[in-house]
Parts: sequence; structure tokens; C-alpha cells
Amino acid sequence: MSREIKKVVLAYSGGLDTSVILKWLQETYKCEVVTFTADLGQGEELEPARKKAEMLGIKEIFVEDLREEFVRDFVFPMFRANALYEGSICSAPRSRGR
Repeated sequence: MSREIKKVVLAYSGGLDTSVILKWLQETYKCEVVTFTADLGQGEELEPARKKAEMLGIKEIFVEDLREEFVRDFVFPMFRANALYEGSICSAPRSRGR
């Protein structure tokens, strides 16, 4: 039994990949696409994502501030577990003043 898809919620960053899949969903399934963007501290990247979604014809755009939950539920546990990234606890090598 095939059911018609009427609405899809897309985790949307505003980047190339999610913008292409947004149009693909609209054209392939002829459905309404709702975008959801989690604010994890991206700052000035959020408004361009919203504007791009509007430009692509999206009527329902959700941007949720999840910074506190992200730090509490993921960043702090990572530190407590002594997580390493490429052999270091920091994500980029420190400059040695050169």
C-alpha cells in the first residue's frame, strides 16, 4: 500500500546538500517541506539559512536555540569522558607564536 507524502520536516543547515535535498523533496514528492535548524552557536550563519529557505518557497521555518542543551548533553559529557580529537582535547593545533 502506497501512501501519499504530504509534509516532510527537514533538518536544514542552509548549505548545498540540504538545499538540494529540499528541492528534491518538493519536486519528487510534491509535498510541503518544513525546515528545522538547530542553533548550536553558529551565530551569523542562521539568518542566511532562513533567507535561503524562504527563497526556496518554504512557508514553515523553525530555528530553535539548542545551545544550552548541546553543551549540557554533549560537550560537558565529552570533557568528563576525556574525549580526544586527533590526539588532543582541542579541535585545532595551537599556534606557537610563529
